[in-house]
Amino acid sequence: MKVVITGGSGFLGTCLGLDLSKRGHEVVLISRSFPKKNEGWKEVRWDAQHLGDWVQELDGADAIVNLAGRTVDCIKTPDHCDEILRSRVETTRLVGRALREIKTPPSVWVQMSTAHLYGDPPTTWCDEDSPFGWGLAPDVGQAWEKAYQESVLPEMRQVILRTSFVVGRSGGALPRLSSLVKWGFGGKVGHGQQGMSWIHEADMNALFRRAIENEEMQGAYLATAPNPVSNEEFMRTLRASLKIPFGLPAYEWMVRVGAPLIMKTDPELGLYGRYCVSKRLKEETFVFRFPRLSEALHDLSTGKQ
Repeated sequence: MKVVITGGSGFLGTCLGLDLSKRGHEVVLISRSFPKKNEGWKEVRWDAQHLGDWVQELDGADAIVNLAGRTVDCIKTPDHCDEILRSRVETTRLVGRALREIKTPPSVWVQMSTAHLYGDPPTTWCDEDSPFGWGLAPDVGQAWEKAYQESVLPEMRQVILRTSFVVGRSGGALPRLSSLVKWGFGGKVGHGQQGMSWIHEADMNALFRRAIENEEMQGAYLATAPNPVSNEEFMRTLRASLKIPFGLPAYEWMVRVGAPLIMKTDPELGLYGRYCVSKRLKEETFVFRFPRLSEALHDLSTGKQ
């Protein structure tokens, strides 16, 4: 199959691109920049604002996976908030315009979204049918999905993956958290009871493949392992996987001061969270290779796949 990944130069895109390439698929990464190492994919540049030569890569492709969007791992200044919204909505609309310029569009469009749509309920467990939350991330997520619904061709199969915290070796937030643990700062964050919904990178790739290949998969899914944990349990399990016996806790006032000054990120990313499970994946009997956090982190810490 030929799979086009727009916004594909980040952690999830390169991880998926490598997985698909190893399985013999033709992969095209479309991005403004590319990783130093090419893992067998074709690289095509765009500015994420205008139609260009990249549009022809969609003609005759089997699937498109749209991952484009500015990282949320930043200080939420007004400018950054605007970029977070526009980078998702405008690139999704751009892909929709491109699909209307070609003769043979892909049969399926797999669209990235966020589990943060459901907000930050302290104890409520959310599934696909739960009400959306309040705040920047839920608002951005809803605008993102609305842009997708307005842009996708009616004849295309539509899959939205509302993705949680993807734990992997080469990117995302786990390497940074692991460094904090190794420095002795691996205790709970704030009160420690905020939910952490997560998924191993191998299961995330498997979900992408299923969305691309399985014609019965359609609509919105929570891309998250079936066993979310509290922040306190997540940090305890991470310490155990790294064989670090203790970790100093980060009190809320410390996070609110230190996150923007030292980590250059939003303190609320650590202080708040959500417990999410996918009712739809359970109903459709998707089998997770790593359903429990201890198994996932052990695999990542030992370097085995």
